[in-house]
Amino acid sequence: MKRERLCIHGIPAILWGGNSDKIYIHVHGKMSRKEYAESFAEIAEQKGYQTLSFDLPEHGERTDTAYRCDVWNGSKDLNSIAEYVFEKWESVSLFACSLGAYFSLNAYANRNFERCLFQSPIVDMKWLVEHMMLWSGITGAMLEREKEIETEIDILRWDYYRYIQTHPIKEWSVKTAILYGALDNLQPIESIQSFADRFGCRLTVSEQSKHPFMEEADFAVVEKWLREEIE
Repeated sequence: MKRERLCIHGIPAILWGGNSDKIYIHVHGKMSRKEYAESFAEIAEQKGYQTLSFDLPEHGERTDTAYRCDVWNGSKDLNSIAEYVFEKWESVSLFACSLGAYFSLNAYANRNFERCLFQSPIVDMKWLVEHMMLWSGITGAMLEREKEIETEIDILRWDYYRYIQTHPIKEWSVKTAILYGALDNLQPIESIQSFADRFGCRLTVSEQSKHPFMEEADFAVVEKWLREEIE
């Protein structure tokens, strides 16, 4: 399929698909990159959409930079991408996965998207960070004292934890569909269901899927969901 490599305000990006007045912004998750949007973009193009994917900080072409992948830089980049897209396309929708969904919820609450698709979204980052602390034997007092602690899972930072504590997701008005794996160990079903209930989201639960949706059987689950939800 047609693809065009772009650099938007210093952010490496790919524009997928033939010309259209409709587009999806594709926000990948942790340990992913813009190129992995290809299968999504192929389905979206069949439905009449272009797709714009880009590398989050510390991902893809940006792995050698000191620009941290956190909620502040992530939100800044997402808004830079949105400003570019909303100026050029008539209809803008959103796909976001995992950490990318969390950044989207922080950056895009007031953006006028036509539609939103979340795959394995992190909707309760406080739950996740506190469980990472529990799994690693780290207390809040330890994190406050050290400011930054590296674990086998990720680097935990006090400033990030304080932000998460004081900025729960309170607003989301976009028409949204969610795909969630019942074996997801990064977000409990209670958090996902609560989010869906509060904001009127359509929730699809795949009973045998884990957070990454990377098992062979998962590819068909994701494709079926996308074909049903991309309108």
